[in-house]
Amino acid sequence: MVAGFALATIAVANDAATLHFTVLKAENQKPVRNASVIIHPVNKEGRQQKGGVELKTDAEGTARVDGIPFGRMRIQVIAPGLQTYGEDCEIKQADQEFVIKMSRPKDQLSIYK
Repeated sequence: MVAGFALATIAVANDAATLHFTVLKAENQKPVRNASVIIHPVNKEGRQQKGGVELKTDAEGTARVDGIPFGRMRIQVIAPGLQTYGEDCEIKQADQEFVIKMSRPKDQLSIYK
């Protein structure tokens, strides 16, 4: 379920967080199964750093990871048929929860329609 590297191994127990994710469809609040939740560290300039963790949500749309160091992280969620979610967040508490609501892609606007 958790394919982690780099982040999980460099975190010290006192300066690490447990992150809980719940991924839902925005239209009906149903869980999104097998969504990819990707976490990368971000530097002070807002650039994504090497290393990171990738998780998959379970049948209830949840995923959890331990050992994430405090600081700025980029969270991306990808699921087939839904718009990709992305946000930079500050991890600053030992237990942090994220509820992510994903929408279906919107129609693209074009002057050629």
